[in-house]
Amino acid sequence: MESNQRRVISLLVDNQSGVLARVSNLFCRRGFNIDSLTVSATNDPTVSRITVSVSGTEKELQQLILQTERLEVTRQVFVLNESTALERELLLLKVMANVATRAELREIAGIYKAKIIDLSPDSMVFELTGRPEKIDAFLKLMSDYQILEQCRTGVTALERGGMHQHMQKPAQEVREAQFPLPGTRCH
Repeated sequence: MESNQRRVISLLVDNQSGVLARVSNLFCRRGFNIDSLTVSATNDPTVSRITVSVSGTEKELQQLILQTERLEVTRQVFVLNESTALERELLLLKVMANVATRAELREIAGIYKAKIIDLSPDSMVFELTGRPEKIDAFLKLMSDYQILEQCRTGVTALERGGMHQHMQKPAQEVREAQFPLPGTRCH
């Protein structure tokens, strides 16, 4: 039995209303639970980037990509390589703080390089940017304190280096490189 894998999928889509709903509905119809979803502008005002983190088997992910590519609003779909992708999230965290706990909270923030962006008589708000694992570790330490509110953006990511292959090749060629047909994989 094939195991589920976490994958970060990046989509370049037409920048028009309703595109996000169409893409997320497709993921829902295919039975995928979206772990993280971000939408952002690109250097081309007619194109938006949707970054989705999902888990599934390789076969399920292949099918999802094929279906996503068939949407007329989709320009490119590609799976980011975990070893060469730069993944980041933003966390805003409001924690109950009094005179007795402020020093401890500042120390934790310093270790994680979190910024204190608001200090009130009864709370502190932290801003932290980093890999999802860093955000998780920070939240685990902060769970010892009373968390009042939190907001986490979800993963946004780009490949390292120059122009990524998806920008240089047709969608079919990119997909075949990411998910070779069964029996064609080199060992």
